[in-house]
Amino acid sequence: MTLERNHKLLIGLLVVAFILLAKLFNIQILQDKYKIDASNNSMVYDIIYPTRGVIYDRNGKIVVGNKVAYDILVTPREVKEFDTLMLANVLEVEPQFIRDKMAEYRRNIRRIGYQSMVMIKQLAPEQYMKFAEVQYNFPGFKGQVRSIRDYPINAGGNLLGYVSEVDASYLKNHPGEYRSGDYAGKTGIEAARENDLKGEKGYHIYLRNSHNQIEAPYKNGEMDKEAIPGHDIVTTIDADLQQYGQELMKNKVGSVVAIEPSTGEILSLISSPGIDVDMLADIGKHYGEIINDPYKPMFNRAVQAPYPPGSVFKLVNGLIGLEEGVLQPEYSYPCNHGYYYGSRKLGCHGHPSPLVLEQAIMMSCNGYFCYVLKNILENKKYDSIDEAFDKWHDYVQSFGFGRKLGSDFPAELGGTIPTASVYNRRYGQGGWKFTTVVSLSIGQGEIGVTPLQIANLCATVANRGYYYIPHIVKASEGVEIDPKYYERQYTMVDTTQFKKVIQGMWKAVNAGYGSGGTASVAAVPGLDICGKTGTAQNPRGADNSVFICFAPKDDPKIAIAAYIENAGFGATWAAPIASLMIEKYLNGEIGDNPTRKALEQRVLEGDLMSRVKTD
Repeated sequence: MTLERNHKLLIGLLVVAFILLAKLFNIQILQDKYKIDASNNSMVYDIIYPTRGVIYDRNGKIVVGNKVAYDILVTPREVKEFDTLMLANVLEVEPQFIRDKMAEYRRNIRRIGYQSMVMIKQLAPEQYMKFAEVQYNFPGFKGQVRSIRDYPINAGGNLLGYVSEVDASYLKNHPGEYRSGDYAGKTGIEAARENDLKGEKGYHIYLRNSHNQIEAPYKNGEMDKEAIPGHDIVTTIDADLQQYGQELMKNKVGSVVAIEPSTGEILSLISSPGIDVDMLADIGKHYGEIINDPYKPMFNRAVQAPYPPGSVFKLVNGLIGLEEGVLQPEYSYPCNHGYYYGSRKLGCHGHPSPLVLEQAIMMSCNGYFCYVLKNILENKKYDSIDEAFDKWHDYVQSFGFGRKLGSDFPAELGGTIPTASVYNRRYGQGGWKFTTVVSLSIGQGEIGVTPLQIANLCATVANRGYYYIPHIVKASEGVEIDPKYYERQYTMVDTTQFKKVIQGMWKAVNAGYGSGGTASVAAVPGLDICGKTGTAQNPRGADNSVFICFAPKDDPKIAIAAYIENAGFGATWAAPIASLMIEKYLNGEIGDNPTRKALEQRVLEGDLMSRVKTD
């Protein structure tokens, strides 16, 4: 029995030994990847950087392309004595820069080994050619081709975003994907679609002999890997409209967002002042200038600024009142320069009184919508104002406010819509009532929304009750978008209610000067623009000018929101800018109408920057 057990043990050991030997043979002889990993000291990897994907507008125009540049690499262990002054002259740098770099490399020579370090980035081709002609004088120095971004159209730096070298934090958050010296999209579309745009690096492998000299490609190049270019991106942006909007917003602070209602595709997204594309091409050089600009051009107001919406929010309260049954289009309410409660008044401009819903929208009556919100919050079907208010909150959220819309644009904020608990904490349970929150009637108070959300409201009204989540990238070859962007997002207000406010929006623009419409300046013959003005109170200076509109009325192709800081009434600056952009988009140009031409000239020459406090 003992002998038989020993035989079995011996056979088992032989089987295990055979398996281990077979695995070692496979790893060391058959599988090159393990051999390559174990032989890194005798091999040199020459990295091939892929071409980053091109970014197009919706009409096929290139808005971000590529051009060739060169990095100068140095392999410290291969460097011999060289003429520092000569190299500095060729590379157009100070000699001390080269001395400092070489001193740094020598201090870290053990850690660096035979790695090649990037000493100078992004030399222009003509400058690199000067180096190439004398490269033989500088052993250990070589050039490495890479593509950098090129901007044939000024389609907005905040929109497109920039590409820059990855830092330690980025490497930590993307383990294994990048290495020091790589570039990645940091903001805008470049960041949002980094995985599609970046491509995949390749390499050539060379053998190094016992004298540390490169002598031949490894396995005649069989193990080399070709770089895979990044996928091209087709955006939803109309580059011509984007450029025109940027011209109109020059010397103004604020944002303009335009959406195609039938798809949710963003046609333009303008934040002003923004980053000029000339700065994007060399962001490192201009970064300090951008960061220190008091107007904060890096801050994308279109998706990050939580503004009070002002009177455009009256549409939301009106629609909620209709759905709750506490408002009918024929209900009329008085307004004698405002809404009075106790000894206080929420003021309003002069206009005929009393008014019905259509007139209240057309004339943007404050008093009327105070009555509307009062009826919503004092609705007898709810047991308390808390319950009624939270129902109002749910309605408002269904329009896309108080939360992120879910756009594919990075850094989108959700804004704020208060709940009953906010006021209970502030005033105590039962310690507040409608008059405490009366300013919510006209889009003031504790409401904060982004221009993207305001534009989405306009698209929702244009669609008569639903929206598609706004997005900035179209599906194309090799690039997919989330299926949610194809789904209709319905509000809690029945679609039949929306037509009851649209006629008031149409009259606000088209009723004619002197007939009460607050947005007659936005009228364009033949376009059937429907709009709503807003004047949002601003504690830091003059009121903000707000306007939303869509056109045509019965077959909307574009919905737009303009929000201009410290610009006064909605009709003064926001309405002209939005209507000019609609005319440009739908007609291709601003017509020969002298009034429209004069309006365009006034907007292009307008400078409101001095009104904005930057502290």
